[in-house]
Amino acid sequence: MIKAELVVLLVLVAVSSSFGKYIPKTGKRIPQTLSRGWGDQLIWAQTYEEGLYWSRSRNKPLMVLFHLEDCPHSKALKKVFSEDNEIQRVLDEDFIILNLMYETTDKHLSPDGQYVPRIIFVDPTMTVRADITGRYANRMYAYEPNDLKLLMSNMQKAKKLLKSEL
Repeated sequence: MIKAELVVLLVLVAVSSSFGKYIPKTGKRIPQTLSRGWGDQLIWAQTYEEGLYWSRSRNKPLMVLFHLEDCPHSKALKKVFSEDNEIQRVLDEDFIILNLMYETTDKHLSPDGQYVPRIIFVDPTMTVRADITGRYANRMYAYEPNDLKLLMSNMQKAKKLLKSEL
């Protein structure tokens, strides 16, 4: 009897864990190691140069996410970021995305210093959108787990500015 209850419980846990995850229109994708847990169903650029190329050729803004694996702030943001279906959907449909655990040689990607987590937008003309910032004056491109609405708003700004400029 206890074995049967345990089996039923395990089946319910397995079924319920499959609900709620964002699944792209093209169907479930094989997880990439490039996501590093930020959105396994998304297509991630491997390098900054590749991200710039994809951004230009597909006419989509590039979102560059700087983080560290062992940073508690990065871990907290990653958890809510990867679980937010709306952000995952917008990224999948409208952005080229890149996550980096190291700094690039492009100093435009650290206009106010090198810290993590940091999110910078780059338009298809390869212009860093320094005007799209978070809520902090001392870390202008930092986001915290409770800043997802602001991040979504900034993602919409990156898309709108793109359309009005091109």
